Amino acid sequence: MRCSPHRPIARLTPPRRAALIGAALSVAVATAVVGPSPAAATAHHRADATVVITWNAIAARTIFTENLTPIPSSGLYFGFVGRAVLDAVSGDDESQASREYHGDGDGDGFSREAAAATAAYRVLVTYFPGSAAQLEADRAATVDVLPADAARRRGIAAGEAAAARVIASRVDDGRGAAITLTPGTLPGQWRPTPDAFAPMLVPWLGFVRPLVLSSPTQIRLPGPDALGSVAYARDFAEVKDYGAKTGSLRSPAQTETALFFTANAVAQYQEAMREQVTRRGFGITAAARAFSLLGTATADSLIACWRAKYDYAFWRPVTAIRLADTDGNPATVADPTWTPLVATPPYGDYVSGHACVTGAAVGVMSRLFGTEHLDIRLTSSVTGTTRVYPTAASLDADTMNARIWLGLHFRRAMTDGNRLGHRVADIVVGQAEDHDS
Repeated sequence: MRCSPHRPIARLTPPRRAALIGAALSVAVATAVVGPSPAAATAHHRADATVVITWNAIAARTIFTENLTPIPSSGLYFGFVGRAVLDAVSGDDESQASREYHGDGDGDGFSREAAAATAAYRVLVTYFPGSAAQLEADRAATVDVLPADAARRRGIAAGEAAAARVIASRVDDGRGAAITLTPGTLPGQWRPTPDAFAPMLVPWLGFVRPLVLSSPTQIRLPGPDALGSVAYARDFAEVKDYGAKTGSLRSPAQTETALFFTANAVAQYQEAMREQVTRRGFGITAAARAFSLLGTATADSLIACWRAKYDYAFWRPVTAIRLADTDGNPATVADPTWTPLVATPPYGDYVSGHACVTGAAVGVMSRLFGTEHLDIRLTSSVTGTTRVYPTAASLDADTMNARIWLGLHFRRAMTDGNRLGHRVADIVVGQAEDHDS
């Protein structure tokens, strides 16, 4: 199948970024944070979102820059931080201790800034102890600068309690379990890909207890197309023609789109949310809710995605095209020298991790901002450019095309992964709405 050239979304040069708090945030993962205007300065119980945005950027720095967490498993920690911060600022727990922290219900005498920063700090320092010194400096820059009064003390206590609840809930959740995937040798089965020929990355992720889903397999998937099917041959021809490193039918605009989305997708969408809640003027609780939804949906989408990768273990295009003479489909033709535009990551094709992350992020943002009014700004560390996506459909389309134009996935892996992410987002947001009602 020939894929028609995709019309590029409007591009912007990267915007100037304002500094975050102190030297602790002068790192590449930090995004634009606009401080509150004098008119926006409020009492503790009407705090602006700056501290939540700041600690999301700190989380990104801690997770990626300082600890080099694999992108697939990084979603877990954004989920943990997001849920702890939301719990801390909203006082979800109805216990006597929570009422003491949060005052009489209107927030008087309770510092939500101290609660948010403390919760994020405690979660991050627990899971990334190697970053303890830097995180302590960040904590001091956001908590110790607040008035040393009862409101700060109650906020700190609330943050510690919220973090403790999240940490306790994740004991023995399956992270890092001794699970491996044995590579296959039959047509259609995944095996390590060139040039690294590395084993499957974080195979345990698909067996982790989800944050909201009942299990990693709660959402049913149809599976990859049968090797002998017309649909498989169609997807095979598309990625072979448009995903090759040399001799491809890709246009320059398609190549640029493909490379744009080789940046860290989890980091891209966290940065985009920071920009959104800043520009839209979210308060501290609304911002905490947005990051909690995004982090939770990203985590559960990746858990479900990795379980599908483990269970289906479907071969990648680079393997399929080079070994097409073994697939039993007369419509596919082998090319032993075919090479994708970029190196193939060490895990199977079905379903696409990038599509799962995008579906989750777009699904959450659609529920928050509306599918036709997203106005999402994404920046790529690879191309050094920024794009604006006005609608959910335009962002979904570019990301799904991009992985095919990179030579990394069949179309089926993209569409099913994207749908999986959207479905997870619906479940996560739906549960949150049920809780709020």
